[in-house]
Amino acid sequence: MTPARARWGLVLLGIIAAAGLLAPWLAPADPTAIHLEEALLAPSPHHWLGTDQLGRDVASRLLYGARVSLSVGLVAVGLATLVGIAVGAAAGYFGGLVDALLMRAADIMLCFPTLFLILAVVAFIGPMLLNIMAVIGLTSWMGIARLVRAEILSLRTREFVLAARVAGASPCWIIRRHLLPNALAPILVNITFGMAGAILVESGLSFLGIGIQPPTPSWGNMLSEGKATLGVAWWLTVAPGAAIFLVTLGCHLVGEGLHGSEAPPA
Repeated sequence: MTPARARWGLVLLGIIAAAGLLAPWLAPADPTAIHLEEALLAPSPHHWLGTDQLGRDVASRLLYGARVSLSVGLVAVGLATLVGIAVGAAAGYFGGLVDALLMRAADIMLCFPTLFLILAVVAFIGPMLLNIMAVIGLTSWMGIARLVRAEILSLRTREFVLAARVAGASPCWIIRRHLLPNALAPILVNITFGMAGAILVESGLSFLGIGIQPPTPSWGNMLSEGKATLGVAWWLTVAPGAAIFLVTLGCHLVGEGLHGSEAPPA
């Protein structure tokens, strides 16, 4: 059941990623082109998902918005994973004072409400795409660090690690070639859930107006623009809301499938 769940999640994410990559060819119109005479048109064969208040094609904006949301998720979770692995591996392998200092730093980061910390930093440095990616990544590494540390602590006393130490292997070599490959499964699970969380954070920031700025299409700012006409043009909120739901569902299906496949049989 769980491998099938992961496959369905991969298929769903693959379709969304392909739609975003092929947006220049799939989009029926320019996502930023304004046509006031076509404002708030309902879905039709000419405009698959209707138009917004400025007459922009919602389907085109949705396809281009997939590029923004998925790129934020991938880059942010990639940065968080790199930092988390480095911190967690160093803390778990060296232990002692190194472990205490790094884990206290992680505890301090966890004490701050993540969303409010991101809001404050983005408001200070500006809502550019790269800034948002960096801020989300640098405020979400703590869970991966704790996970990697726990895995390294359970592996560092194994025979193959002791043999590598006796052979004169350096700590970096042992961590890179022996410890991290054996801790890869839980890291992959955390990455899939982290990507869903990063996309939701970016959508929330854009919805609040301090994320991706118009006219660049983002699922979050599309939701924000559609809330004013929710009772008149339902498609302006349903389309980006459904996209966020589907990409989050895909990430969670993959994560649950990987988590189930790593569990030992009963």
